[in-house]
Amino acid sequence: MPNESEFDMKYQKVKKKKNIKMNFNKFLKSLFGDKSTRDMKLIQPLVEKVKAVSPKIEQLDNDALRQRSKEIREQVQSTVTEQRARIAELKATIENTPIDERADIFAQIDKIEKEILEIFEKALDEVMPEVFAIVKETAKRFAENEETIVTANDFDRELAADPRKDFITIDGDKAIYHNHWTAGGNDLKWEMIHYDVQLFGGVVLHQGKIAEMATGEGKTLVATLPVFLNALTGNGVHVVTVNDYLAKRDSEWMGPLYMFHGLSVDCIDKHQPNSEERRRAYQADITFGTNNEFGFDYLRDNMAISPADLVQRSHNYAIVDEVDSVLIDDARTPLIISGPVPKGDDQMFEEYQPLVERLVGVQRQLATQYLADAKTLITEGNRLIEAGNKKDGQEKLDQGFLSLYRSHKALPKNKPLIKYLSEEGIKAGMLKTEEIYMENNNRRMPECIEPLYFVVDEKLNSCDLTDKGTGWLAKQVNDAELFVLPDITSQLSALEAETGLSDQERLDKKDEMLNHYAVQSERVHTLQQLLKAYCMFNKDDEYVVIDGEVKIVDEQTGRIMEGRRWSDGLHQAVEAKEHVKVEAATQTFATITLQNYFRMYHKLAGMTGTASTEAGEFWDIYKLDVVEIPTNRPVIRNDQDDRVYKTAREKYRAVIEEIVKMRNAGRPTLIGTTSVEISELLSRMLDMYVNPETGKREGIPHQVLNAKLHQKEADIVALAGQSTNGKGAVTIATNMAGRGTDIKLSPEVKAAGGLAIIGTERHESRRVDRQLRGRAGRQGDPGSSVFFVSLEDKLMRLFASERIASVMDKLGFKEGEMIESPMISRSIERAQKKVEENNFGIRKRLIEYDDVMNKQRTVIYEKRRHALMGERIGMDIANIIWDRVVNIIENSADYQSCKEEFLHVLSMEVPFSSEEYINQPREQLTENAFQAVIESFNRRTERVQTVAQPIIKNVYENQGHMYERIMVPLTDGRRMFNIPCNLKEAYDTDSKSVVKEFEKSILLHIIDDSWKENLRQLDELKHSVQNASYEQKDPLLIFKLESAKVWDAMINEMYNRICSILTRVQIPEMQQQVQEAAPEQRTQRQQYTESKQQIGEEQLTDPNQAAAAHQDTRGQQPRTPIIKDKLPGRNDPCPCGSGKKFKNCHGKGIV
Repeated sequence: MPNESEFDMKYQKVKKKKNIKMNFNKFLKSLFGDKSTRDMKLIQPLVEKVKAVSPKIEQLDNDALRQRSKEIREQVQSTVTEQRARIAELKATIENTPIDERADIFAQIDKIEKEILEIFEKALDEVMPEVFAIVKETAKRFAENEETIVTANDFDRELAADPRKDFITIDGDKAIYHNHWTAGGNDLKWEMIHYDVQLFGGVVLHQGKIAEMATGEGKTLVATLPVFLNALTGNGVHVVTVNDYLAKRDSEWMGPLYMFHGLSVDCIDKHQPNSEERRRAYQADITFGTNNEFGFDYLRDNMAISPADLVQRSHNYAIVDEVDSVLIDDARTPLIISGPVPKGDDQMFEEYQPLVERLVGVQRQLATQYLADAKTLITEGNRLIEAGNKKDGQEKLDQGFLSLYRSHKALPKNKPLIKYLSEEGIKAGMLKTEEIYMENNNRRMPECIEPLYFVVDEKLNSCDLTDKGTGWLAKQVNDAELFVLPDITSQLSALEAETGLSDQERLDKKDEMLNHYAVQSERVHTLQQLLKAYCMFNKDDEYVVIDGEVKIVDEQTGRIMEGRRWSDGLHQAVEAKEHVKVEAATQTFATITLQNYFRMYHKLAGMTGTASTEAGEFWDIYKLDVVEIPTNRPVIRNDQDDRVYKTAREKYRAVIEEIVKMRNAGRPTLIGTTSVEISELLSRMLDMYVNPETGKREGIPHQVLNAKLHQKEADIVALAGQSTNGKGAVTIATNMAGRGTDIKLSPEVKAAGGLAIIGTERHESRRVDRQLRGRAGRQGDPGSSVFFVSLEDKLMRLFASERIASVMDKLGFKEGEMIESPMISRSIERAQKKVEENNFGIRKRLIEYDDVMNKQRTVIYEKRRHALMGERIGMDIANIIWDRVVNIIENSADYQSCKEEFLHVLSMEVPFSSEEYINQPREQLTENAFQAVIESFNRRTERVQTVAQPIIKNVYENQGHMYERIMVPLTDGRRMFNIPCNLKEAYDTDSKSVVKEFEKSILLHIIDDSWKENLRQLDELKHSVQNASYEQKDPLLIFKLESAKVWDAMINEMYNRICSILTRVQIPEMQQQVQEAAPEQRTQRQQYTESKQQIGEEQLTDPNQAAAAHQDTRGQQPRTPIIKDKLPGRNDPCPCGSGKKFKNCHGKGIV
């Protein structure tokens, strides 16, 4: 046994220091209060106002209650009547204002729209107490009454006509709201009433903050308060969930509370993308949906070719459920709509996979040999030291630990190595060796890794070839330079200094060097990704192979992430490793990260059980404050100290013993794991359990929850708090599984001590461990939590095990014995904090990469939206022309080149003489030239209108009944464009709409084409700049500088193309026989009919892009159909109470 007194003395010294520190912290807290206390003091007066107005609301009958909410809604919306009227006035003046003077009008409109948002916020703050009281009273009446009867209105009748809305029926002129209905496939009875702590949470969410509330405190109910309040503006509220089951369930569960007061509710995940039903879902006052679908709809909207394709409104207010999962864990996940690229299947992964497989095999043999040598040398060294020969013994130990360290750097996930490192003194000895070679900025590290073929670093998630590895590869392919990156900087410098070359020869040589470097860079990158696939990604752990496809498995929940692919070629590398079809490279058409999507909202709020550990990140990135809401009842859960074992085998044996102990005590057990693999291991151990008293294999009944089916997930978690015949239920779940579903305890379980939480490993994030602990102790329930840890666990191996290992070795711990103390638990939490800080650093750096693209995306999507809607298109064209005029005058070397650029880009003679070009001030020259170009442009557009109008007038007046849309041919002299136009609109506007449609079509096509190419170049740039680290340069800095150049080049090219076409537009001789245009199409593909004239036609839409925009890039979820047997018969009375037959009322078109 270990020396207990020695450990106790050490522990008491540490405890004394901690007590001094804790007493000082308590003194500061008593003097100034902590953040949570200060937050509650600010919110308390607002909650008191709600409680003060509640008696008045309680006296209202049901009809009066609904009438009061209607009055408040009208009151809120009337506060901006004046501003909206002013916007309407300004918009009415746009068409009659010269193009170059419209910017001021739009600036005024934008300013007023911002004012409207501020006015709404003030109005909502004023009515908040009464609105919260109305919501609270409505929930109370639903809970206390089987039926809540009101006078039926049209909205009630519409609801009753939908057979899926079983919470309402119509009886004559009365609408009956029942207190039980179907939600998430289950019949639920409304039993919830808002507590004071939920009022606190509602205030926090309305203020645009994060409410941290413990499990079981009713976060879903809390959200009803700010959602209802903010929906009164009519600008829309989005409630964001982590999966589609919760989105559908919550919209159906909470929906009747809102609909009782006339607020419309829908869920986007119930409807197909790009559908009219999804557009209506966004038009609802309250819209539920998953984070991914909100983001994808934003991307689809920015690939739309018609305003009719748009589904989203402006981003007003969003509440994100499980905000830590969405805005921290998934924040960097890019949502991508992509399509195939030319030669996308021309990749090197399959070519070099056999070579890398052989290289990994050679390294594995080497690592195994080093491990065997290490065991022999360390054993021999210890024997010599025990025999008194310290010098030779220490020399053997040094050699042994060096071999061990080399084996670790070669293959750190090698299981025999991990097993050996858990033995007494081994890990500590290896870490001392590592310190020696890392001294003085890794000065001796090359000496250490020289014999290896490549080096694997788990902490940095990297695999890098060594010189020996490069040499081995060179021998295999008989080419010493094949896998070596050339020193491109030195080569280019030498080329510049080389004499005797013409400019063309120098340029050709430079292109040849850069092309060679690009190929070599791609080859080295392919090798690195293949090495990473073999050494750091294990089948059935990080991914699975199903039907010949590599599918990513979520590490925390075990869900198969349909449609997700690792980026940067890693997925293709894993496919090559597994000998399945390597998918062709794709090109990004549209992309955004969740973090940048949610930063677009006017007001953002969130709720979760654990956010305080990430409070700094929430504030830095989203400017979201985290407010801890006190529990309704005190938490009495017993959180025990971690139990630390040397090996994983000992730990799992102890876990099984603890499960049996809890089960026999009548306490249900929830076992939290960090991966599906561990869940399945424990499941097998429970199945194989042998009763030590009888010696018979009995097995322990249990459920395994890997969170692959949300419906099953909810059912299993709901039963996890029960007991049968005095035996507690046993449930194994990944730490993140079952979120959003409460574990409710039976009275027998509460009496036995409540739910027992057993963690099988410390997660690298304290937040996830707190989530697991929070599953017990709900609403003052009894319970306990404890974590079992081994020195072989990933977190311990990387950060914390050396100190704990040395303590256990000094105290003489034997196999199977554990160490348990607050000091150890705090040490583990410090290790977690290190990981969190490291992850935050990585996220911050990735944010900077993403922000570069985000700034560009914001500009492009704004220009695109202006072109699509048409309202500001004239102003944008004027700005483009101004930009081109400035660019030509500033960048022309002389008058002649300026003259050529005016002809090439703006299709006109230069509007000034050579004397004016030399002598006139640049500002005046630019302004005069701009006015001349605008006049020329206006003359051309007026000419188009003049030629088109007689024919359009003739067609409309004589054949208007035959056509709704017609084709109008336009040309720039090189290509022919057939533009579909609304005949009546063209007639009413004297053909102005024809010109506008043409401008819109050209801008949309060129913007999309340019942005797609820019995204491709940024993808290539992000990959190529990583090699800058080999030259001791910061890849991020290089990326920012180079991306700015790419952006400038794209803008120049885009503006030149736009001006070149728009300033040349003319209408060819129109035939009297008019061609009818097809009805306006949705986003599947653009309907620009090609002309039969042989001028050189241009297709204005990439078919791959159009197809990708229509595609849902994730796995399709089954849609809930209307069940026929729920519908009334054709001749039955309509449920809406209209008195008509169902087939003639709401059943029209259905039955």
